[in-house]
Amino acid sequence: MPEAPMEQQKATDYSVAENNNKTLEFIEDVTKEADDVQKRVLAEILSRNAHVEYLKRHGLNGITDRDTFKKIMPVITYEDIQPEINRIANGDKSHILCSQPISEFLTSSGTSGGERKLMPTIDEELERRSLLYSLLMPVMSQFVPGLDKGKGMYFLFIKSESKTPGGLVARPVLTSYYKSSHFKERPYDPYTNYTSPNETILCSDSYQSMYSQMLCGLCQNNEVLRVGAVFASGFIRAIRFLENHWSLLCNDIRTGTLNALITDPSVRQAVMKILKPDPELANFIEQECSRQSWQGIITRLWPNTKYVDVIVTGTMSQYIPTLDYYSNGIPLVCTMYASSECYFGVNLNPLCKPSEVSYTLIPTMAYFEFLPVHKNNGTTNSVPIPKSLNEKEQRELVDLVDVKLGQDYELVVTTYAGLYRYRVGDVLRVAGFKNSAPQFNFICRKNVVLSIDSDKTDEVELQNAVKKAVSHLIPFDAHLIEYTSYADTTKIPGHYVLYWELSVNGSTPVPPSVYEDCCLTIEESLNSVYRQGRVSDKSIGALEIKIVESRTFDKLMDYAISLGASINQYKTPRCVKFAPIVELLNSRVVSCYFSPKYPKWTPGHKQWINSD
Repeated sequence: MPEAPMEQQKATDYSVAENNNKTLEFIEDVTKEADDVQKRVLAEILSRNAHVEYLKRHGLNGITDRDTFKKIMPVITYEDIQPEINRIANGDKSHILCSQPISEFLTSSGTSGGERKLMPTIDEELERRSLLYSLLMPVMSQFVPGLDKGKGMYFLFIKSESKTPGGLVARPVLTSYYKSSHFKERPYDPYTNYTSPNETILCSDSYQSMYSQMLCGLCQNNEVLRVGAVFASGFIRAIRFLENHWSLLCNDIRTGTLNALITDPSVRQAVMKILKPDPELANFIEQECSRQSWQGIITRLWPNTKYVDVIVTGTMSQYIPTLDYYSNGIPLVCTMYASSECYFGVNLNPLCKPSEVSYTLIPTMAYFEFLPVHKNNGTTNSVPIPKSLNEKEQRELVDLVDVKLGQDYELVVTTYAGLYRYRVGDVLRVAGFKNSAPQFNFICRKNVVLSIDSDKTDEVELQNAVKKAVSHLIPFDAHLIEYTSYADTTKIPGHYVLYWELSVNGSTPVPPSVYEDCCLTIEESLNSVYRQGRVSDKSIGALEIKIVESRTFDKLMDYAISLGASINQYKTPRCVKFAPIVELLNSRVVSCYFSPKYPKWTPGHKQWINSD
């Protein structure tokens, strides 16, 4: 994840070692005094916002101490504050959640009623996000020296944005950051020296942006010391783009001319400052890309690369084998933990194995609380977390320094921008401590069963989508007996696969076009984040339905029982990940169907536009 420095400095007076030491001292100080820092953060948030409508309604009356806050204020989900969010979105400028003006909404990849959640933010939060970015490279440099001597090749993109009826911009958090002066006008720092000019990152055309960033990265291949993207899926998509377009890119490098498909004037101007005729480099790239195997292509084309900087925790772990293949096993580094609601923490041991990644929460970012998650048969992934808490459960929340080693918790935040005791939906496990600040493994998003990129589909949403789709089968007297799903990432882009076992009693076979209609109906029924990934970002492939033989799900149950599952408690999993189970299902497939076209998608929320 790219980082941003905090203070304006010139190249002549910038000392990497001095800056690194100051940053590491800051981390040491705030983690030693974590509880005191948290008390101050909460008191500051509450005193600033003492007179906002939401806090007054709950009777806080300007009180800023922690005990009273925890006694009076409820633990909430998005649905609890959606009326307030809607008022702000519709133009109400009174102090509803925050005393400072809401500057924009950050659109969360979590979904609510099939739509992105709108997270309020204030201008000051950009400073806080920049602070967290500024911690990353000083930490990394303890493990990989000399990173200030070259460049980072990151594939960074902006996504579509919209405006609320009240005129506030609504867009993803990274789009907000890349379009801000904190990124565009960042002061000198050798760690923010990227191969991609700002213009290529800020190009809204995804093809032109990807092409120009890849071209610039190839032109500067020997200067590249680290490569990455935000998510593992995004970086693999960039490598697959190179597989499909390397001949065009080589031609540009050989001739020093930019492909005519790149029409954005600012992108062309920025790229032409870097692109020069280099037949030798073009021949080298052509030779490497023409090989039968693409194993190790990253270290072959960018030979000085020390690590790949991508998120590979949670659902992104499914991409680790592919990344290892392309990178020849150089370290996969997860540097930070953040969300639309708040930026949280950093990985202080970045060269650890992906399975061991833990994040130290930085106590200045927000006020953190933790709701214990009680495991079911030793696994957290299967635990459905209820939306509302009873009084006893509300009392179970603990503060940052009071979490227990090995225990799982759901993260709850109170932010400067107007979220109070808000359940983020992430399940974390305490892996250790840095001084008095805990370090957490990211376990999962609550209730999420399918994810390819930034999309998150939960079991209820999937069930409702399938229910709509099977209505197409009724005229043929066909009925769905059982189903499960799988996120297939063996190809790029990955796609959702649904395994259906049917009972077909009609005399007329179900035509392939009807199954294709079922695929499209499911896609139309999924949330806007999924549909944006399909239509705009092209980060998700067409949904597939695989029809399986009769009694396949009986076989699946038999297999689960053979592994020790209880026959009395067994229920069909709505998503499968275990390779032998996927193999079993695939061995019984009799036919496959794909969605025949893209689902409908329009930027913005349904209530802001005539159709979606």
